[in-house]
Amino acid sequence: MPWYVVHTRSRHEYKVNTRLIQKNLTTFLPEIESWSKQKDRKKKILTPLFPGYVFTEAPFLDNETKLTILKTVGVVRILGKKENAEPIPVPDNKIDAIRRFVNSKTEIFTLQFPGEGEPARIIDGPFAGVEGTVIKRNVEKELFVVSIDLLQRSVAIKLKGFQISKI
Repeated sequence: MPWYVVHTRSRHEYKVNTRLIQKNLTTFLPEIESWSKQKDRKKKILTPLFPGYVFTEAPFLDNETKLTILKTVGVVRILGKKENAEPIPVPDNKIDAIRRFVNSKTEIFTLQFPGEGEPARIIDGPFAGVEGTVIKRNVEKELFVVSIDLLQRSVAIKLKGFQISKI
């Protein structure tokens, strides 16, 4: 049976998942363990692998089923090629691959490198804590050129990926 990707409102994955199950639809919300930083401690929590998305299985995606999904509180849309176009099913082999990946309990690290023109903070090295703007970036080589306004002068610094974070 085909699976479809349902786009949810921000941080509504669990609510949408529960509501779709209550409507007798089969859902899949892949979760991974990640570390949560609290004020005084770190704790492992389960978070969605794809924030903002839930998979739902529908044998026939007729208008009635579409409306049932779209009228669910927290649902934004069902993903397709274009807006107002037919939703595209996700191949079963991709869903199986996601299930195997989630069940393997592999530790995952997500990296969000800043893009060109975006503000960034240097987190390692002699300029740790200094903020600037990314001028150039090469993600493959993990090289970033950040412009820092120091005494009304711009200084460009080459950094590795682990030394920079998105603001």
